[in-house]
Amino acid sequence: MTASRNSRNPATADELRTAGLRVTAARVALLETVRAGDHLDAEALTSGVRRRVGHVSLQAVYDALHALTAAGLVRRIEPPGGAARFEGRVGDNHHHVLCRSCGALADVDCAVGDAPCLTASDDRGFVIDEAEVIYRGLCPDCSTPGSSPAP
Repeated sequence: MTASRNSRNPATADELRTAGLRVTAARVALLETVRAGDHLDAEALTSGVRRRVGHVSLQAVYDALHALTAAGLVRRIEPPGGAARFEGRVGDNHHHVLCRSCGALADVDCAVGDAPCLTASDDRGFVIDEAEVIYRGLCPDCSTPGSSPAP
């Protein structure tokens, strides 16, 4: 990923700088692709970055995703049995709903008012500040009559 002094989106470049990350055209494109996407995996993000800036390796995207996640600009979601996915919605305690059939993944806000998911029955001395919940079921497209969940 090559450095770029003139980002296409100065606000995104400023976010990277503020997070202590080097600004490159590929990082700007990756962060914007994550935010424009819908819980995309690394391969889909790589395709999106390539459409914006040209060639970038899958490994470079993984490295940048790691840096963006560590900086708190991107959230990594690891649905059971599937590839990690990434989203730009960070800084709140929201959850996800996952279709057992097609793999669609969508945001679900935490309970209104109190966040009961942050009150464990036994916190074992931990100070809990985040909970990761994945609800599973069938999306509207897969729950039509005659549809059945994938094994």
